[in-house]
Amino acid sequence: MKYDFDGITPRRGTNSCKWDTPQEDGVLPMWVADMDFKTAPAIISSLRERVEHGIFGYTKVPQAYYDAVTGWFSGRHGWETRPEWIIYTSGVVPALSAIIKAMTEPGDKVIIQTPAYNCFYSSIRNNGCELSSNRLINNEGKYSIDFEDLEEKAKDPKAKLMILCNPHNPSGRVWTLEELTRIGDICLKHNVFIIADEIHCELTYGEHKYIPFASISEKFQKNSVTCVSPSKAFNIAGLQIANIIASDETVRQRIDKAINENEVCDVNPFGVLATIAAYNESGEWLDSLREYIYANYLYLKEWFGKYLPELRITPLEGTYLVWIDCSASGECSCDIACRLEKEHKVKVNPGTMYGPEGEGFIRLNIACPRSMLEEGLRRILSAFRQEK
Repeated sequence: MKYDFDGITPRRGTNSCKWDTPQEDGVLPMWVADMDFKTAPAIISSLRERVEHGIFGYTKVPQAYYDAVTGWFSGRHGWETRPEWIIYTSGVVPALSAIIKAMTEPGDKVIIQTPAYNCFYSSIRNNGCELSSNRLINNEGKYSIDFEDLEEKAKDPKAKLMILCNPHNPSGRVWTLEELTRIGDICLKHNVFIIADEIHCELTYGEHKYIPFASISEKFQKNSVTCVSPSKAFNIAGLQIANIIASDETVRQRIDKAINENEVCDVNPFGVLATIAAYNESGEWLDSLREYIYANYLYLKEWFGKYLPELRITPLEGTYLVWIDCSASGECSCDIACRLEKEHKVKVNPGTMYGPEGEGFIRLNIACPRSMLEEGLRRILSAFRQEK
């Protein structure tokens, strides 16, 4: 492989949220969604050149930035967008919060598909809105959408928004064209506006293909906005850059107002340059990364089948976050996560972070060198096979 994903880059002591948050010495962090790989060489080169300039004042976002974003989604995903549709901001979570503020009134309901990314809950709550849970159906480890329930939730007059997460975090589903179309039709029928959180869109595997929701039809595009960022796929979350893509001018004006009211309208020069280098020069690196992560997943799946078959691995179609059903152990998620960290020195996310539907699950980050994954799995095995 042209790119080295096996090399270990020490991160402890670098003020890393992932590595320096665990309180116990020697804890292997396999929790928060950033990767233990150096980013693409073109990004590093671009940032190094900017550092050498030595002055880091307020930045102006150039036309090259908009061209990189529109060119990437056109060439990579067949979605034709326009520069004027793009609102840049400091992250997808601030974007979600601003969009909810722009498109709802306090007391309105926002539909999410649970279990769901934990920040969805806080973004809804912080804007004075009410959560409406469309629970995903878990059929022997395979998640699907309860469309009858979604219709019931959408027809509620108080339901104004739906957050559509694709690929879905934490289940790892990549929604199909048929599923996305049914979601879009239901929301149009009941005047529910869609926020498509597609931050993990570059990280899909096998036959599972990411389809931008807004690319399906013009009517879906007008009834939605899309949140994207290079942060997950290129491991640059700390550079704090994201984009809201909104084709409707009135909607865009409302969101832009909320972005400014929330004071998340400025970005830093490194995020801008990294985005340009990612989208213009780093596609080959990304393809190699996806191959490596998927190989990690296949290794993990085989390993659990051999050593811990009672724990069910949810099929990973997208993201690098494996959703593991530990309910056969009889322990609650928080107890499992606590025991893994305190007694076996590996940190994971308890499933209940993602709502009550996550009880009995843990979420495991596999975007790391294979040797690190192997060590984490050995520690997990020791936790569930203590009697041996």
